[in-house]
Amino acid sequence: MNVDGVSTGIVIDHIPAGKSMEIYRLLHLEKLTCSVAIVQNAQSRKRGKKDIIKIDENITLNLDVLGFIDPDITVNMIQDGQLTKKKHLELPETLTGVIRCKNPRCITTVEQEIVHAFKLTDREKRQYSCIYCDTAYTE
Repeated sequence: MNVDGVSTGIVIDHIPAGKSMEIYRLLHLEKLTCSVAIVQNAQSRKRGKKDIIKIDENITLNLDVLGFIDPDITVNMIQDGQLTKKKHLELPETLTGVIRCKNPRCITTVEQEIVHAFKLTDREKRQYSCIYCDTAYTE
């Protein structure tokens, strides 16, 4: 399969296979008016299989979402067909409005206008806890 390159825009690369649609949803890419290409299960020397998202426009991305999904994801900025910047990600220290607390007694369940916020509590296990009730986030 051959998917054209991006002349000006963003290529999100090294996405774990099967995670591209989650990223699409969390970044609200459906709201864009430009072309967005999703390549799933592409061959990867490092991982075996990977997903790729190509966005045909330079937009502002929430890098915390991408770092949360997998800190090994890379974000490539393309201008006039040339790579101008490559961003390597890290696990974010805090996540706001990305994941939801599952504790039914958490204030975020009762007060709908409160934004769900989490702090990184264990970097090795990639574990986050709700800042309001300390409930650990589990997928």
